[in-house]
Amino acid sequence: MKISIIIPVFNEAEHIGKLVDYLMRFGKGSLAEIIVVDGGSSDHTLLAANNFGAKGVISPQKGRAAQMNFGASLAKGDLLYFVHADTLPPQTYITDIVDAVETGYDMGRYLSTYDSNSWLLKLNAVLSRLDTFSGMGGDQTLFITKNLFQQTGGFDGTMRIMEEFEFCTRARKLGKYKIINKPVLISARKYDTNGWFTVQKANYTIVRMYLKGASQESMALKYKAMLNYR
Repeated sequence: MKISIIIPVFNEAEHIGKLVDYLMRFGKGSLAEIIVVDGGSSDHTLLAANNFGAKGVISPQKGRAAQMNFGASLAKGDLLYFVHADTLPPQTYITDIVDAVETGYDMGRYLSTYDSNSWLLKLNAVLSRLDTFSGMGGDQTLFITKNLFQQTGGFDGTMRIMEEFEFCTRARKLGKYKIINKPVLISARKYDTNGWFTVQKANYTIVRMYLKGASQESMALKYKAMLNYR
């Protein structure tokens, strides 16, 4: 059983080398490849990724959903593992995922921790133990069998925001979902830049808009107006 890691990126030269190096070191024999899918970066993201052994590709369409779909279309592995560029999975990620699939699960995620001592982010980490809508946003990484991914039709490539929530909602109707009882380490940069309350307010606002059927454009513009994402 082989795992293809897919990392959608945009101007992540500062982080991507560290992540690829880490994933390679702990990949062991079941790691098929690391595919870094760029959405048109203006920095040296792909150069950094390639230097550490990843397969860097440019997506024909910008946007996380489209980039993840493109990476999945190139993947050789039996399992797909989607990872954000500012997140580090546990060192045991290969055996965790393979064990989950071998025991009957088709997809799943980890818990959260953050590279911060903020008690508010520690609260976020505790809440990630709950199987709720907020846990399907991709920060906790996502593994899925290629068969199930293809069965779902992949991510909705027209979506600019909330794409992982929408995908997981569909996929969970078709496959068995597992929350692995270990945390990934997520960068707190979004919270450091904007503040915890501002980020939570933005997330709450966008989720409400999504559930009420708001357009992708209106949600993307609203989120950009509320947060400085870098």
